[in-house]
Amino acid sequence: MSTLDDLDRRLLSLLRANGRESVVNLARRLGVTRATVDSHLKRLVDSGVIVGFSVRVRDPSASSVVRAIMLIAVEGRNTRDVIRSLRGVPQIAALHTTNGRWDLVAEISCDSLASFDETLGTIRGIDGIRDSETSILLSSATA
Repeated sequence: MSTLDDLDRRLLSLLRANGRESVVNLARRLGVTRATVDSHLKRLVDSGVIVGFSVRVRDPSASSVVRAIMLIAVEGRNTRDVIRSLRGVPQIAALHTTNGRWDLVAEISCDSLASFDETLGTIRGIDGIRDSETSILLSSATA
């Protein structure tokens, strides 16, 4: 599909907010018929714009979890060794290589600020880590 029209964009926006919303509700909210929504959905799926539908689940304990992003600079050519060491830190939920000033991005999840502080110390103490910058995630905005 080469271009999305205004209805496609509005439909995708509603689906991002609630991928399980019924076609009838989508049609009502968009001010079009159910058949119009059906045809747009079929076209978006067939063209590969929509690759699937999913359910987002809220973790009941998420409000007490400290989440953060840590940007990590590696000394010299020690990236593989640093990654190996970071994989042993259970509070790292995901680890990504990147380009630019920072070599790695770690997604951190801890059950308390004390655990978070301890995790930062552990990570910063790993041989080969030259510098880091950490930002605590305060809230999540949906697309």
